[in-house]
Formats: sequence, C-alpha cells, structure tokens
Amino acid sequence: MDAQGRGQAGDNNVDPADQWVFNPNTGNYELRLDPSGQGPARPADRKAPGRRSAGRPGAGGRDSDTRPLPVQRGRGEDGDAEPAAGGRAARRAAGRAGSAAAATAAAAGGAASRRKPKAKASGRRKFLYWTAGVVGFVLVAGCGTAFVIYQQLDGNIKKVDVGEENSAVTDGPVNLLVIGTDARTGKGDTGYGDQGSVGHADTTILMHVSKDRTNATALSIPRDLVTDIPDCPTKQPDGSTKVVPGQRHVRFNTSLGQEGRDPGCTWRTVEKLTGLKINHFMMADFNAVKDLSNAVDGVEVCAGKEIDDPKSHLKLSPGRHVVKGEQALAFVRTRHSVGTGSDLSRIQLQQQFMGSLIRKLKSSAFGSPGKLLDVAQAATKALTVDTGIGTASKLLDFGDDLKKVDLNKITFATVPVLDNPRDKATVVLDTAKAEPLFKMVQQDHALAKGASKGKGGKPSAPVKKAPAELVRVDVTNGGGPFGSAQETVDWLQNTKGARLSTNAGNAPEKLSATRLEFAPNQADQAATLAEWMGLPKSALKQTGANAGARVPMKLVLGKDFTAPGSPIEAPTETPEGVQHVNADDKNICAK
Repeated sequence: MDAQGRGQAGDNNVDPADQWVFNPNTGNYELRLDPSGQGPARPADRKAPGRRSAGRPGAGGRDSDTRPLPVQRGRGEDGDAEPAAGGRAARRAAGRAGSAAAATAAAAGGAASRRKPKAKASGRRKFLYWTAGVVGFVLVAGCGTAFVIYQQLDGNIKKVDVGEENSAVTDGPVNLLVIGTDARTGKGDTGYGDQGSVGHADTTILMHVSKDRTNATALSIPRDLVTDIPDCPTKQPDGSTKVVPGQRHVRFNTSLGQEGRDPGCTWRTVEKLTGLKINHFMMADFNAVKDLSNAVDGVEVCAGKEIDDPKSHLKLSPGRHVVKGEQALAFVRTRHSVGTGSDLSRIQLQQQFMGSLIRKLKSSAFGSPGKLLDVAQAATKALTVDTGIGTASKLLDFGDDLKKVDLNKITFATVPVLDNPRDKATVVLDTAKAEPLFKMVQQDHALAKGASKGKGGKPSAPVKKAPAELVRVDVTNGGGPFGSAQETVDWLQNTKGARLSTNAGNAPEKLSATRLEFAPNQADQAATLAEWMGLPKSALKQTGANAGARVPMKLVLGKDFTAPGSPIEAPTETPEGVQHVNADDKNICAK
C-alpha cells in the first residue's frame, strides 16, 4: 500500500464510487478512503455501551435505532450492512450529495455535516478545473460532489518554501505562477528533458484572475526571453537560507534549476518582469501531461496541416485528433513542424491544448465521483506548490475561490517579444507592446471580449479643468524609481507650466499604485493633473472638506509609476500585435 492508501495488491480495481458509505449519525453519505474497509477514525460513539463498531468483522448486532456503516462491496465482511448504502446505491447518492458536504468537511477538518444536502446542480456549473502551463494545474473545486478526499490527496502534493506564506483565498486579484519544467523522472521518459535534473522553467504561465472573478488572463512567458534574474533566497535541507546571486541578461528558463535556484527564483523573476505581485505557484514536470491526459481519456487537438516532427516523434494528419499519454506530451513539445519552428509556435500549441483540456474538464462527462477522483489523483501527484496551498483542503479553497470565472472569459496571451539582434536563438522584450499589456493586467483590465470592465451606469459629467498656473501639488515618491519625485516636478514645471508643483521627498509609506488626494474645491486641478499623468479613476481620492487657498494636492507616486509622461492608466483594449486566444475557442488549429 502506498502513502495514500491505494495500490495494495488486489485493491487496484476498486471503483472509488463504491467507497461511499452511509453515516447514520449525520444522515449523509461519506467517502471512506481506507481500502481495509475500516475507514478513517470516527468520533466517539455517543450511544449506550454495547453497540458494536461499524465495519468490523463479525459485527453481528446493533441497536434498534441505529445502523452501522455499511462496508465496501466485495470486502467479505458480515454483519448488518445495509445493501442500499453501498455499491451502486452509494454511487448514486454521492452524486446527489451536493456541495454542502464538501464545504462543511473542509471547515471541520473532514468531519461530516449535519446540514441537509443542497439541491443537485449540473457538473458544468459546479466544477472548475483550471489547467495551464501544459503540465499545469488542476484545482479541485469539488463543489459538485461530496468529495472528502483530503486523506488521499494530501500525501500526493509536494511543497517548497519560497519565503512567502500567502493565504489560499484573498479578496483581491489572484496571480498564480504555473511552471512546467523540462525535468523527467521514471521509466520511459527518454525523449525529453534533463534526466535527474530539477529542470528548467521550460513552460511558464502567469495566470491573473480579476478581483471580481469575472475574467482571467494567462500570460505565457517565452523560455528564451533574455531578462534579469534577481538575487534569490532559497531554503536549504538543514533549514538555513542560501542567497543565490542574481544575473543580468540571461535566458528566462535559467531562473529555475541553475545555480540551485528553486521556484521562488522564477517567482521573483516574473514579478520583476511584469510588475505583478504573485500569490502562489504550481509546478509539474513532463510526466504530468501524460498522466493528466490519460486521466481525462484524451484531449482533442487540431492540426491545420500534416505534422511530422522527428524530434518530438509527433505525426498527425490534418484535422482533429484525440491525444493522450506520450502523444499528448509530443503535441505540447513539438515546434519544428508548425509555425515558424520556434518556441513561440510551441506556445500556441500549448494554449490550444490547455483550452481543450479545460473545456473537457468542465463538461458534464466529469460529473462522476470516480472520474473526478482519477483526475484529482493525477493532478495532485504531479504538483509541487508553495506552502500557502500545500494541502488538499487549501487547494480546494483556492479552486473554489476561482471557480466563478466563465470559460469564455479566460484568455491566453503571449508576452510580446522581438528577435534578439545579438543572438538569434533568444528573444528580447517588445517593450512597446509588453508595457501596456502588463498595465492592463496590473489594473485588472480584461483581455477577453465582453468581460466586465467595471461598474456600468451613465458616464459622469466632464469636470472643468484648471489652467496649468493654478495647479498646486506636492509630489512624493512612494514606490517609483529613485528620483521620481524630482523628475516629475521638473517635468510638470518645464513641460506643463505647473510652477506651483513641489518635491516633498519620499512618502511615509510604499504604495503599489499611484494616488492623487485632493479636496472638493480642487477637482478642476485634479482633472488637469490626471489628464497630464494618465491617471486612472482608481487613483483619484477626494477628501471630505474643502482645502485652503494655498493648500496643495498630494500626488504619491506608486510602484506603477515608470516615468513622467508615460500614462499610468492601462489601455482597455488588447494592444495591437499581442498574440491572444480565448479558452473557449474550438476552431484553433496548428498551422
């Protein structure tokens, strides 16, 4: 038997749905995870002495007002098990259990709920499995069935302490870093990757989920992007911390594996590159593609032309195909027979694969407990995560928080790059396109068509703008580049004619976003300054009382500030030339 209680000789053919048993103390069906038939420890019996324990061989008698928990089918136990509570009946009842049992089990550490189950909802609405980074991630929302599977899944998940302990659920936007490594382990993995290595950041996706959970953007970061890797503190086996020195102008994929760098180094590299604060990471290797595609009985992909790649060993005729196992891995690894033959072409294949996988996981075909458990097992066995989501219950909370996003509001995009004139094998950031794209994500703007862009309603009446000579403002630096306050004042005075602007030094606190505070009677000045600076409405903070004649407004430059004259407000439309595709698009074919 393995650590999760599965795999003992003779037990491999047990249908997980047959593990659902009736608990007479609660009136609910629960998942018994122990193949021995005894199940997890139960609360002390509050009935009179003499009652026999359920599930024990020879438990022949019972109290007249209670029933013992029935045993699994085919275990050979005698006693008073109710036939209707096991086998197929339990499987049917499990599907009716609804979300209440899962939610209360999470809250009570696995204890059963005494509340009545909620009405059944369709699997399409009640499950959301996010899969990204090709090897990516599957978050077991579990809201559609009473899956109390923490015992089995906890032991599957591997954790890395990256020095960040963020809670699983947050009220703000969520940034999840997904890393697919080129490491390979186990038998039969001779075609790809570095044998025995921790691997490099071969496939990296930053998944941003909006604060209101109406949309999500998945940014693919090319592995050959030349970038800077910051200093990285890494936890050592003895509990000490070793700082791996940073490097400038190196390939992005060396942010993992090289010089002892762990996923926290890739985490810090992506934060530096995009300006986004990451909440969590998930990492998996090549085996995850094979295992997960097998667990879902294959993923449909489309080839716009014949593909015959001798390096990945992928052979596909034009048209649609269902790939799994080694063929699925070959599909997400191939590049020489599609597009330009570059890593950018491979990214587009991976995005097609991920969109199809998400669509399949959200389909009604995955409403059965047995199939869901297979997928959850494959996903959690493949995952390495940060300690903030390092248990099955935390993953469930995390997935449940994100499940509100509709499939057609998930957009895959690739970070814009240009060929590196100094090295044809690498690429450099296309800052003209990348910076507005990053700002869109930073300010929670959706790339998906028709996604929520904020509260509706009638547009507000235009505010009268004050002339430049009347704009009075104190500028402080609360997170911008060094010297930003003086640079901004110089720009305001010399370029805009705002002679009443003053450098007030450093702000007492650091801000992630630039903020302009003004009084009601300074609204015209604020309108002028906001237009000059390209400030979003969220940056404008009006106080309650009017200000005196010589009292200045307060402009605090946050981390989103780059330079005076560079708009802080993000565009509302995807920048022209940025490759992106909707996860719900079924008409994508590799060309």
